[in-house]
Amino acid sequence: MPTTVVRFNLVDPAATPASLSERYKAALEMATYADDRGISTVQTEEHHGAENNWLPSPFAFAGAVFGATRRIAVTVSAIIGPLHDPLRLAEDIAVLDLLSGGRLVTVAGIGYRPEEYERAGVDFKRRGELQDELLETLLAAWTGEPFDFRGRTVRVTPRPFTRPHPLLLVGGSSKAAARRAARFGLPFFPSAHLPELEAYYTEQLAEHGTEGWTMMPAAETPLLHIADDPDRTWAEHGAHFLHEARTYASWQTRAKGAIRSAVKSAASTVEELRAEGIYRVVTPEECVAYAKGGTGGLILHPLAGGMPVDEGWRSLHHFCENVLPRLKDK
Repeated sequence: MPTTVVRFNLVDPAATPASLSERYKAALEMATYADDRGISTVQTEEHHGAENNWLPSPFAFAGAVFGATRRIAVTVSAIIGPLHDPLRLAEDIAVLDLLSGGRLVTVAGIGYRPEEYERAGVDFKRRGELQDELLETLLAAWTGEPFDFRGRTVRVTPRPFTRPHPLLLVGGSSKAAARRAARFGLPFFPSAHLPELEAYYTEQLAEHGTEGWTMMPAAETPLLHIADDPDRTWAEHGAHFLHEARTYASWQTRAKGAIRSAVKSAASTVEELRAEGIYRVVTPEECVAYAKGGTGGLILHPLAGGMPVDEGWRSLHHFCENVLPRLKDK
């Protein structure tokens, strides 16, 4: 049975407050439905000040998911670590870990959009230094013991549920990120399929005398949408996939090569996007065949780019009712 993921970033470029409220509630209902059907993970993200309403508060969303579910994990992939107050983040993650019984997975990256740092009043040039401080603080805070923080002695309560601490991974696509993960003895989460970076991380573990492991995307990590008629779905809803892909592309272009991502598209039209295969609309039968090909996990993205909620539900229903039961027999 492959790992199954439902991704939500709640993007909707045409949203009103009322319609966005309905989208948030639909996502929570989808998470509950996914939990009941045995999907492994809800994945969510963090971006700030985006015109298309990209989710800025993944931990608030995670708390809502945990309150409505019993088994499903929530992976926040990724937070922009230097934008967070370290002590407050330690508290928030501890509370969510207690609330969920250990179902929260946090990937800490440093981001690549200077405008997010400017908006928060944080020096973009200090992001590596601030990330180091964040990780050091989280690990010290979760012991429940007093420790030194910025020249004063502090203590963070409550202690988390998970021992020795909630699952925390270091995300990124650079050697600096891999070194940081190894230095702190934390798992490494490359943002794309980068086996050479995984090898470098393994070398760094040996050099620092620490232990860790890598959670790396497969060579192919398409974002899936399930439909009876993929041609029709691309014609009617392809613009939503393209909107998200073009948003990512605009951010990555401004980053000037600083980011390598599993979601990296050069498409300027729906037709080009479909040909790339990063976003895939497949029938239930095609999805089963893809899963049985042993390509890795399955990532469903039902509300991509402002997708109508009804269409998102059709995709999720297909996946849970017409794909998952056939994979459990694998």
